[in-house]
Amino acid sequence: MQELREAYAEAQRLSLELQEKNRELEEGNWQLAEAHARLQAAQSQMLQREKMASVGQLAAGVAHEINNPVGFVTSNLATLARYIDRLTEFIARQDRAVGSDQREELQAARKELKIDYISEDARDLIRESLDGTDRVSAIVRGLKSFSRVDEARLQAADINECLEATLNIVWNELKYKASVTKEYGDLPRTVCNPQQLNQVFMNFLVNAAQAIDKQGEIRISTRQTGNMILVSFADTGCGIAPENLSRIFEPFFTTKEIGKGTGLGLSISYDIIKKHGGDIEVESEPGCGTTFTVKIPVVAA
Repeated sequence: MQELREAYAEAQRLSLELQEKNRELEEGNWQLAEAHARLQAAQSQMLQREKMASVGQLAAGVAHEINNPVGFVTSNLATLARYIDRLTEFIARQDRAVGSDQREELQAARKELKIDYISEDARDLIRESLDGTDRVSAIVRGLKSFSRVDEARLQAADINECLEATLNIVWNELKYKASVTKEYGDLPRTVCNPQQLNQVFMNFLVNAAQAIDKQGEIRISTRQTGNMILVSFADTGCGIAPENLSRIFEPFFTTKEIGKGTGLGLSISYDIIKKHGGDIEVESEPGCGTTFTVKIPVVAA
């Protein structure tokens, strides 16, 4: 009987020891999985930074090559506009200088050749072309700002300008999905990492566009509240299910189809804003849309 009790006690001890080992193993596996997830997130962020640095180097390299011909075109268009003004004035003086018979003949030719229409249309064409060259210049400036190589350098920046630079880059992604409404408030310049904030803004804008099935609306607003700058991105997309709201900033969490998202965009954005001493708030209603509000502290230069 004594031997049976001892054997039973030994079996209980071994069972408890096995349970403890299993618990330690489960905890170790959990820690390993968490470390692996952190490592993957860090690797993905590193790849993203390297990619942006490469884009920045490319932008810096081609900016001069693009800006030079754009400058030539802009200058030549302005000169052409002055030439057209002079030719129009010459035609008007010529009409006044000739006799009545010749004037009638000139007016008939003027009407036949549509000189008045050509004169007005040429001005419109030049104006549209100048708008186009301004757009190209803005895109180049935005690309240089968005993909700045000196990524780690903090500097005083205008958040509204950062948003405009980002919009220039992602406009092609947005214009077919939504109308964009901008409500910018008067903001102080703040010391930050503009390139990283551009990346955050891009993530929210692209996510907003992807959440919209058909033509919708994206509203961007900025304002200052106390010592914080608030940047809000509101969309009329599909919204986020309540059970997913607490997980959207987790690395690799995504509700998109396989291959449509890495699940790192919001995680990286959250990390960047936290490193700036800020925060991100989200409000969402399924079927109605989502609003992300980024809070960035004002830091004087």
